[in-house]
Amino acid sequence: MGPSFGAPRPFTDRHYAGQELATRFTGYQGNQDVVVLGLARGGVPIAAEIARSIGAPFDALVVRKLGVPGHDELAFGALAAHGPDRSEVRMDHVLASLPPGSRTAEALAEVRDRESGELKRRQDSYLRGRGVDLTDRTVILCDDGLATGASMQAAVEVVRQSHPERIIVAAPVGPAEVCAELSGIADEVVCPRQPDDFEAVGAFYAGYDQLTDEDVLRLLGG
Repeated sequence: MGPSFGAPRPFTDRHYAGQELATRFTGYQGNQDVVVLGLARGGVPIAAEIARSIGAPFDALVVRKLGVPGHDELAFGALAAHGPDRSEVRMDHVLASLPPGSRTAEALAEVRDRESGELKRRQDSYLRGRGVDLTDRTVILCDDGLATGASMQAAVEVVRQSHPERIIVAAPVGPAEVCAELSGIADEVVCPRQPDDFEAVGAFYAGYDQLTDEDVLRLLGG
């Protein structure tokens, strides 16, 4: 388990959590080969704080959780996009645990089609055709927390298609087992707070309002 920073208190909000997490990246200040990407929407404020702290460019990476029909909060997978590249992750152990009616091919395909459409809408809205060259660069992938790890896994896989030098997963909080799984596909995982009693990301924030498209665009300078 990684060491936690500060007292075991809730983060004030995502910006505060990002500022705390940025202290782990001071060694990258002034490094022109670093790019910071925030998983939209919740990871964008985290990425903005880290990028500001180390003087690196940052942008959004669009991801969409694939929620179990009738239990949207439970992810059976995730989609991610970066430029023309796409990735999809399925959580087979989640699918295997579902009642047969919740995991029919038709039901899962309907979720995937709906979220794929939303993925494209957000990519068009947030990025507006621009893209960041990730080839041979160190990419810091940020989220506001890790739950199942599906969204971050999809993000890592889609970024790999751009042939970066190194991928670092960064999140303020997440379960130790998820961090361990991600360390198998990323080059490094920076997640200072890994509580044994993890239930939901929002439980570790005093303020955890849902972000809007306008919030993301403001952070991106759009």
